[in-house]
Parts: sequence; structure tokens; C-alpha cells
Amino acid sequence: MSVPGLPRVGPEAFEGRRLRSRGTVAVAFLADWCPFCRDFEPGFAALAPTPGLGLEVADLTSLESPLWERFEVDIVPTVVVFADGEAVFRADGVAGEGLGPEALEGVRQAARRTAGRSASASRRSPGP
Repeated sequence: MSVPGLPRVGPEAFEGRRLRSRGTVAVAFLADWCPFCRDFEPGFAALAPTPGLGLEVADLTSLESPLWERFEVDIVPTVVVFADGEAVFRADGVAGEGLGPEALEGVRQAARRTAGRSASASRRSPGP
């Protein structure tokens, strides 16, 4: 199911990467067995050219993954946008429907909001 170019991470690597990441990263929580995830992933990957937005896929193929509970994912696909390690937007999948274009637009808008906030914060911060 994986789309080339999108980093896929399992539970072992995900938490450390998220906490260390600076900037805005959209994370799609997906599972290989989910047909709605397979439909959603190409649209998610199409967000790659969005300025200031990184993309990752958290692999929830295993029902035993601790990421299900840690991020309160009840239905896949789910998308969470993190800005400097903090969640700023979330779109949860709908049973029998998955996620549609409105979720992708929400990710774009969150990226725009956080990019503007990061740029203004860096202008205000004193230099070394």
C-alpha cells in the first residue's frame, strides 16, 4: 500500500521522531489491511509540495501497535498535524467512509496557520 517517497514509521521510531521534529509535520495513521487507507494515501501524498509541511505515515497495520492507544486512534485513516511536536489539527476517519478531501484541506490550512506563526515567532526572537 505504501506510496513511494512517504516515510513509514512503526511505533519504535515514531514517538522519538515526532518529539524531535521542528516545524509542521502531518502524520497519517494508516493500516495495510484498510481499504479506506489505500484510497486516502495517494491524496495525502499529494500534499508533499505544500510549503513548510512534512509528511509521515504511522503504520498501524498491527492491531497491537501502541500508537492506537497513545494517539487515541479509533478508526483509520486518521491524520494529525504536529507543529513543533504539538498536535494542532486532527481529522478522524469515519466508519465505513474513511477520510475525504475536507481532511486534506484541513491539513493544508493547518500548515498555512503554523507556517505563519513560526515565521512571526522567528522574526521576534533575538539573534544569538
